[in-house]
Amino acid sequence: MSILHRSSAEFIGTFWLVFAGCGSAIFSSSFPGTGIGYLGVALAFGLSLLTMGYTIGPISGCHINPAVSIGLWSSGRFPARELPFYIFSQLSGALLASGSLYLIASGKVGFELSTSNLAANGYGDHSPGQYTLLSALITECLLSFLFLIIILRTTDESAPKGFAPIAIGLGLTVIHLVGIPITNLSVNPARSTGPAVFVGGWAIAQLWVFWLAPILGGFLAGKAYFLLTKGTECRQI
Repeated sequence: MSILHRSSAEFIGTFWLVFAGCGSAIFSSSFPGTGIGYLGVALAFGLSLLTMGYTIGPISGCHINPAVSIGLWSSGRFPARELPFYIFSQLSGALLASGSLYLIASGKVGFELSTSNLAANGYGDHSPGQYTLLSALITECLLSFLFLIIILRTTDESAPKGFAPIAIGLGLTVIHLVGIPITNLSVNPARSTGPAVFVGGWAIAQLWVFWLAPILGGFLAGKAYFLLTKGTECRQI
């Protein structure tokens, strides 16, 4: 597949992840008493990744996350020259998805961006559980590290074939169950950037956390897995 085909797949995959995941959080709260809660939002993120794993995995590897692309690069499984194309496509997909969600959400009478926040990530006063900056940094870095370990191991040549998207999707579900109360959970700079651009203000000011921590976690996971496997050749998703 050409880089254009693979980048286009990353655009579509990231759009679906952000639209489905953030959309479930935004719209489930529109009707009191019928919200899907943390479990429902976690499942929306996990299932959207699972479905894209089978849909675009054979085309692009289904990274749909800059931290994943960087983690795969740091493990020696993705070329550095393709990182800009993948990350640009991921950011573009997330921005379009967030813009679409904003347009839909603003069609409801009484919609206020200041109260909805489009499922943006945050810490301190903007954390669902009022967790601190330090808690946010540790959570996002550690969960990103573990998420990349799941990805790297389940896509190893020695792993059972055809099951990686299931394990990875379930992994994303579990880490959302842990992290949503702390930061609304990111582990994905593109997913964080999309809503933050439309919310502005505090969301932009805190966005650096949701770039730094996931990328650091992904990078460290890639290096750790490379050392653990002694550089053994591994396939992409």
